[in-house]
Amino acid sequence: MKKEQRHDPDYALVLVTFLLLGIGLVMVFSASYIIAEEGQGDPYYFLRRQALWVVLGLAAMYLASRVSYWKLRRLSLFMLLLSFLLLALVYTGLGTDMGTGARRWLDFGAFTFQPAELCKLSLVLFTAAFMSSRSIRMERFWSSSFVPLLLAGIAFILIVSQPDLGSALILLAGTAIIVLLAGMPFKQVVGLALVSVPALVAVTIKKPYRIKRLLSFVDPWADPSGTGYHIIQSLYALGPGHIFGVGLGRSRQKLYYLPFPHNDFIFAVIGEELGFVGATAVLLLFFVLVWRGLKISLTAPDTFGCLLAAGITAMLALQVLINIGMVTGTLPVTGINLPLISAGGSSVFFNLFSLGILLNISRHCHQ
Repeated sequence: MKKEQRHDPDYALVLVTFLLLGIGLVMVFSASYIIAEEGQGDPYYFLRRQALWVVLGLAAMYLASRVSYWKLRRLSLFMLLLSFLLLALVYTGLGTDMGTGARRWLDFGAFTFQPAELCKLSLVLFTAAFMSSRSIRMERFWSSSFVPLLLAGIAFILIVSQPDLGSALILLAGTAIIVLLAGMPFKQVVGLALVSVPALVAVTIKKPYRIKRLLSFVDPWADPSGTGYHIIQSLYALGPGHIFGVGLGRSRQKLYYLPFPHNDFIFAVIGEELGFVGATAVLLLFFVLVWRGLKISLTAPDTFGCLLAAGITAMLALQVLINIGMVTGTLPVTGINLPLISAGGSSVFFNLFSLGILLNISRHCHQ
């Protein structure tokens, strides 16, 4: 079924996306130029890589905004199966850890690729397509909600084994949100919670380092040079920022104190250099992005568009909440970066592609 494009896309979403990308490029350079010069011999190393992925991502966003999202519905199963294949390849000789200790990337020589990012988008697409099918009867659990939840469980196992608990939880939560919005009966929700919560707890406590992270989240100073190190250094960065920050490029914590200052902990650098004002501005931009995504979902012309927009928005919002929570010490440390701002090619590419889908749905929304 083909939907005609009736009006312009959501320009507020376009504007906030470009503002976040601009802030991201500036902060990636500010947070990385010293370690890039000493480690790579080129202070612009991470900036160039990020700028290249931003250009590719913007091209993908434009394409997705122009091609009807209904065409993606027909590709959703293929994309999901492809993402499963790529996730499995991580455990072969193509898999690499990129110095993080977690085998999450595929190394193709000229570039690296993180399959979990494709899997998150593919699962949202498939779940929205499947749950919006006219043949679905929500009261029949095994032929409705069970199917996407089973596939999400498979993806969860593949990703959490890398290990990448943060991405696995976001993927699972995003799928569950779509299923709930599709009209999952309350008794099924209760039954699912009774099964899934103990399973998630078991997965969390299975690895000793995850228990240590949880304990360090409660009291990071109990092990300041070990499991509490990330949180403590992040708080040391945020503290001196005060209202207006110490000045762009003048962060001290990025000088080999703060782990991954241009990636997972870039918000700490923002807080240190731009202060409360800069950090709040970034949070307000993300608030606008989520607001526009929810508006697109609520005014979408069909169930598929509604669920797809809601799933994409939920995934982005969860990433922001987890990253900010991690940096500010209100959530345990996980390997989740800040969408559109943190350095990371796969992340920025698929986030922009997802936003392009949102823009395409907005072209058909009820005014």
